[in-house]
Amino acid sequence: MTHGHRKRGRRKNGNQEMTTTGHCLCTKTRWEFSGSPTWSCYCHCDNCRRNCAAPVVGWMGVPLAAFRWTGDAPRTFQSSQGVFRHFCADCGSPMGFEAEHYSGDMQLYAASLADPGAFAPEFHVNYKSKLPWLTLADELPKYDGTLLHVSTSLNDQRA
Repeated sequence: MTHGHRKRGRRKNGNQEMTTTGHCLCTKTRWEFSGSPTWSCYCHCDNCRRNCAAPVVGWMGVPLAAFRWTGDAPRTFQSSQGVFRHFCADCGSPMGFEAEHYSGDMQLYAASLADPGAFAPEFHVNYKSKLPWLTLADELPKYDGTLLHVSTSLNDQRA
């Protein structure tokens, strides 16, 4: 799977490692991660839609250990208990999401990829909250619950 702008970096053992990059609208706040996302999906929940003013939001998860902010640091808004949404302090673009219930992960908005056309969603979450006027023609798995509720199903699929 290819995600966003990829550039080659060097691992300590000399093998090539891929880096994926992204940025906000004004490009002042940037991020990058090495390796591949652990998952990628569409979310239909009300909080994600309202945070982005969009009918559905594309996400990808990456291990925090492989992620770093570059450029200006983002601002952070605690949208609910233990949930932190990161955005550019200058242009306001949503950039990422961290939550205590997803510890060790950074969730990144697919639209913030340097090349958002490379996003390859694997499934839908919170599908029961899909807006009635939104028509989708994909055949991806659709889960009514959150990512927390589909993790077991995903691990079974990948095994």
